[in-house]
Amino acid sequence: MSHVGVGPRAVMRSVAFLTAGVLAVPALAACTSEEPKGKPLAGPDTAAAARARVADGGTLRWAADSVPETLNAYQSDADATTARVAQAVLPSMYRMDETGRPARNADYLESAEVVDTEPKQVVVYKLNQQAVWSDGREIGAADFAAQWRALAGKDSAYWTARNAGYDRIEKIERGGDDLEVKVTFSRPYADWKSLFSPLYPKDVMGTPDAFNDGARRQLKVTAGPFAVQRVDTKEDEVVLTGNPRWWGEPAKLEQIVLRSVPRDKRVSQLASGKLDLAEIDPETAEEVTVAAGLRDAGTGTPLMGPEGSPSASRQGRSAAQALRSWALAKGSDEDAADEETLAREEREETLAKRERRQRALSGFEVRKSLEPAYTQLALNGADGPLADERVRRAVARALDRGKLAKAVLGPLGLPAEPVGSHVALAGQPAYSDGSGALGEQNAKEARALLADAGWVPGGPVKKPKEAEKAAGAEGDKKSDGKESEGDDDGTYIVGEDEKNDGKNESDGKNESDSKDDDAKDDGADQESGEKHSSGKNTAQGGAPGAYAPKGTAAPAAAEAPVAKDGKALTLRFVLPSGPGSDALRTVADRVSDMLEKIGVGTDITKVPDESYFKDHIASGEYDLALYSWPASAYPATDARPIYAKPVPAADGSLNVAQNYTRVGTDQVDQLFDRAMGTLDEGEARDLLRKADSRIWAAAGSIPLYQRPQLVAARKNLANTGAFGFETPVYQDMGFLKKGANGSRPSATPSS
Repeated sequence: MSHVGVGPRAVMRSVAFLTAGVLAVPALAACTSEEPKGKPLAGPDTAAAARARVADGGTLRWAADSVPETLNAYQSDADATTARVAQAVLPSMYRMDETGRPARNADYLESAEVVDTEPKQVVVYKLNQQAVWSDGREIGAADFAAQWRALAGKDSAYWTARNAGYDRIEKIERGGDDLEVKVTFSRPYADWKSLFSPLYPKDVMGTPDAFNDGARRQLKVTAGPFAVQRVDTKEDEVVLTGNPRWWGEPAKLEQIVLRSVPRDKRVSQLASGKLDLAEIDPETAEEVTVAAGLRDAGTGTPLMGPEGSPSASRQGRSAAQALRSWALAKGSDEDAADEETLAREEREETLAKRERRQRALSGFEVRKSLEPAYTQLALNGADGPLADERVRRAVARALDRGKLAKAVLGPLGLPAEPVGSHVALAGQPAYSDGSGALGEQNAKEARALLADAGWVPGGPVKKPKEAEKAAGAEGDKKSDGKESEGDDDGTYIVGEDEKNDGKNESDGKNESDSKDDDAKDDGADQESGEKHSSGKNTAQGGAPGAYAPKGTAAPAAAEAPVAKDGKALTLRFVLPSGPGSDALRTVADRVSDMLEKIGVGTDITKVPDESYFKDHIASGEYDLALYSWPASAYPATDARPIYAKPVPAADGSLNVAQNYTRVGTDQVDQLFDRAMGTLDEGEARDLLRKADSRIWAAAGSIPLYQRPQLVAARKNLANTGAFGFETPVYQDMGFLKKGANGSRPSATPSS
């Protein structure tokens, strides 16, 4: 299961599993301080090649997560494929470079600047005089005004997902000529560059009916290097073709086919020649890398002979026939000989299939970077034990985020640094490590926080007659894929093994003990992703320490479970169960082990992908959960709804916006609002960093690591792959001319 995708800002914050596409930082007028230097941990890996080396024509078959329900990126059911289509067929005033900073998109925009700040902020856009819609009409003020009216939030007939920024516009006017658009704001808006990207024609935005229904399955009028030919729900694909009215550099490809392919089916589609480009999981990446390595090394395959030799299947049949004749000659009965022959034929056929698949995959390579998105541990502060900030802080202080990042990113050869901010990623101007507001990992202090909240180790625990179900009947409660002995529903409670029962010492365990425990977790087990349990020796048939090298410290015993009012502290940990979620499950296991060391148990429940977010995260049916948020270069606008303090709705329910942890403060909201309203870049960064520090201190969301981006691409495919922060340039994508080579990064930035 993938939790992220590439998409424009309009959709990036509407669903937690989408990643950011339009990532930028505002370059505003007025006083500014010098922008802090920094660079992303990993750059794009796209096999960049000059256009002259890319052939004209061809079809790129690109795996997508879905056929979109709508092509209108400003509707609530827009998804990552909606965003990808919008990038290829619609105007955006800015595109992002590899560091996530905005670069003026000269195909649409000659200039844009703040020309007045008093009495009101005024921005003037000067459009490219060649920029036209596919029906021949100039792109102009009428399109800007129609989009503003649709998204301003004043007309409820428009089914919009959001109106951030557009609600601050007072009016839009034609400037000195048809190519000038003058936008006047009622209140200062720092993130003005985020607006009108993508820009839809007035045909789509002009009326509620056109907005709500007209652009769901087709876009008749576009203005990009590509146009939408069709959305085919039967074939599960969206077909894009070159736009004949495109005025910029012509598209190299004749077609782009976005084909909906489940993550677990992509490797077979790549091997069968049905895909050219696909985001993949680490297991598939390893298989592709091995296949490519064998080809590059010139190694032969045992069954597939050189061209002109008998096929593998023929060789297999010949060997099987010889085996049968030999068995009969040695006195075996005919049935036994046939069984041996059949077994040999099956083995030969399996090997032949494996080699054919390996040969097919050897034409691909893995391009990798880090997505502009981060995975967090969410702590639901609405009710239960985590409603107490001391308990949330204790959980957070128990985590070694560096180890968690290394477990996911280390084996992939990607920089394994934990994310230190809720509002930006490394390389972005707003980034600064604010985790110091929470404090470093410290098991002793974590236990002290629990004790202060009334949760003490080794206390009496009342055993319930029947274990409570943590997250719904459909959940598949497991640990390590095994059911616990004596547990009827298969639930394994980490930290509540019989060996504890309050017998372990806790008060005497100091901080150095905790560090020793952490050191023992490193090494081979660190990278394996397999569940391990403190205080247990897993060597088959051996006593504890029997197979450890001389001088190795003894395994650490798990901390006695903490309890309060006769109830052990056990947190409901909800995870998705679908393909592609292996990394999340690895992280969950390690988080559980870390919490076990401070006496906190976890009840891990795996639920179907389709119900994970809607029925558990959004509805608050969890204590702990892992999901991803996209990074944004407009955090004042985009991060605010994620961390805003929930407010009571008119019907008595709690309006959480996108703050699914239900943890927020008035002070954080005020800091975001002030950052949104200043045109001073330095002041905005300072305010955002203060907000981030307070979010860390509240311990509702703990950023862990930047998500890996792994893409399988045909080796002759240029200017596409793992984009990182960079906005794709669709007109430059294509297949290399014969004999040409694309460039690859010389080295992945080290961590």
